[in-house]
Amino acid sequence: MKDSESSKTLVSEHLSVSRGSLYYRPKIPERNWQLKCQIETVLRDYPSYGSRRIAQHLHVNRKPIKRVMGIFGIKAYRRSGLKWKRTKNIKVEYPNLLLSTYPVYPHHIWTSDFTHLVFKGKNIYIGTVMDIFTRKIVGLSVLTTHTVQLVMTALMDALQNHPRPAIYHSDNGSEYNSQVYKQALETLGMAISRSKPGCPWENGYQESFYGKFKVDLGDPNRFNSLGELLFAVYQTIYKYNTYRIHSALKMSPNAFALSFKKATISIQD
Repeated sequence: MKDSESSKTLVSEHLSVSRGSLYYRPKIPERNWQLKCQIETVLRDYPSYGSRRIAQHLHVNRKPIKRVMGIFGIKAYRRSGLKWKRTKNIKVEYPNLLLSTYPVYPHHIWTSDFTHLVFKGKNIYIGTVMDIFTRKIVGLSVLTTHTVQLVMTALMDALQNHPRPAIYHSDNGSEYNSQVYKQALETLGMAISRSKPGCPWENGYQESFYGKFKVDLGDPNRFNSLGELLFAVYQTIYKYNTYRIHSALKMSPNAFALSFKKATISIQD
């Protein structure tokens, strides 16, 4: 331990920077994560609560509740608009490990989900895998169906260029509950984490991303062909990873990942 401290002192002197700058200090404070977990716990019992009632329940000011809900894409259930459906016939329920585990490095925890676009009257499904620590989209799949192939292809795409995560989180959709998918995760040594059935806000990272993604992409029907739309989808996600400033990070996901890498400089013996 003392050798490690001495090494960091030498590095800091060589680079003319403070030793403290060699230690990573997360842009998303752990207290925000803890408050997120408290909010999700309240919503499990009172899914219709908005930020005002959650604040009253937790006996805290409403402002941090609204801020954290915005950061993590947490939305309470509403009778109007989208209807959340409970998944049926779940043989094995996995715990939500995100309620007890705080991501502390890139590729510590991945989360997966999919959405759809309507193009020329047909549904086009987009599956993504996100690294929660950097908020980067590391895996992508685009198909005309939402079978297990959609989420499996997104997973394989993520693993092709990135190290496997310790935890893999998703909702309880039938695609994720297929035996072949669960077996793949277990074989690869990933701990399976799931949102509680009927609690979609527990995977709010992806919901929040999809909302911004669809705004940046624009009307799918402006494209003349499926190929043009597909190119735009990949281009939009590339811009999100590379240039778009994330409100929680104050920079793009790629820039945040690079910042973390620079902040963890160490001497190799």
